[in-house]
Amino acid sequence: MSYVKAAALADVPDGGVLAVSIDGEEIALVRDGDDVYAIRDECSHASIPLSEGDVEGCEIECWLHGSRFDIRTGKPVNFPATEPVPTYSPQIEGDTVLVDLTPIATAEPRS
Repeated sequence: MSYVKAAALADVPDGGVLAVSIDGEEIALVRDGDDVYAIRDECSHASIPLSEGDVEGCEIECWLHGSRFDIRTGKPVNFPATEPVPTYSPQIEGDTVLVDLTPIATAEPRS
């Protein structure tokens, strides 16, 4: 895996989302306490930035049509979205969030 700097950990709000662009990839970083998740910042249903939506628990909602995605796997949890959104492997080193830009295969939530 090849990790690249995404953001300062302090810039990712707890219970919120930070949009970042890394090497041309638009990524939404979502923080839940000590955990940070990385998901492509684009709804698979309407090509809307997910970072503009709300985060609740382990889900992020697209503000346009209400599609919700599990931030751990990228899988849609309700309609109208039916296709998953790619997720990426984040890593925290000190006060920096790093992300491997190779999409993770859709799988069960990581622990």
